[in-house]
Amino acid sequence: MPSNQNPLGALPARFRRERLLIVGCGDVGQRVVRQLQAPGRAAPRLRVMALTSSPGRVADLRARGITPLAGNLDHAASLRRLSGLATRVVHLAPPPGDGGEAWWRDPRTVALARALRLRSPPASLVYASTSGVYGDCQGALVPETRAPAPATPRAQRRVNAERAVRHLGRSGVRASILRIPGIYAPDREGGTPEARLRKGTPVLVAEDDVYTNHIHADDLARACLRALWQGRAQRIYNVSDHSHLKMGDYFDLAADLYGLPRPPRLPRSTAQTELPLVLLSFMSESRLLDNGRMLHELGLRLRYPSVAEGLRA
Repeated sequence: MPSNQNPLGALPARFRRERLLIVGCGDVGQRVVRQLQAPGRAAPRLRVMALTSSPGRVADLRARGITPLAGNLDHAASLRRLSGLATRVVHLAPPPGDGGEAWWRDPRTVALARALRLRSPPASLVYASTSGVYGDCQGALVPETRAPAPATPRAQRRVNAERAVRHLGRSGVRASILRIPGIYAPDREGGTPEARLRKGTPVLVAEDDVYTNHIHADDLARACLRALWQGRAQRIYNVSDHSHLKMGDYFDLAADLYGLPRPPRLPRSTAQTELPLVLLSFMSESRLLDNGRMLHELGLRLRYPSVAEGLRA
């Protein structure tokens, strides 16, 4: 088939409409939908569906112009109805928090991939992974070609999920994997550091501090759509803004913007006894994401190139 020919053209009229399935339609998924619904957007004729296991969400999804589909990622049999429904898929659901004995697996993504392969796989799929798969890079600039070195069970499950997505790509699905750092937005629940600043939670002293990376939730939604239509086959993209900030500098910046006291600084030796293990895990990995592939291949022009601009908005 010529590359410029519409692959849906030979189908009956009722099937020619593109059908987007969002798996994990939380804050970012809803932003994806709002991007599609924005006035003046030259979007293809599109029906948007969302997988949900919660009957209480059905009315809200419908009110947003989204068709709810009942199903549960933890029950593979309930996913069979997804087979052949969508022409494109955005997978934003996280892996389970506790992998049990098979702590390194993400059975949710494996089950979804199997269901999508059963009949007429989608043309493209975007999977939201995490930059945590790189592990600690000691502040180095990290391109997508760097081998994963996950240091936590959560990151290892993401590596497993990425493998399942790439395996799905062998079925003819143009799969894109987005490696995503900290997501923020002033209108996102928990999407700013304000609450932590008000608690006075310490950060590390400059000599012990780590580089951290960020992406505004709206820019992430736009990256999902770009990858859905323009991403290269079986391609990984670092989705990050242009900020090169250490974690303490990020909180200092936010404190100044909010008119709050800057957080206290602790040496790592002291922090290990005073801070929660979850917080310490983020303070144990330092890297700078190279976002050049996102900019050049996806052609994404960030609305919020830095966290300063994003927090001010």
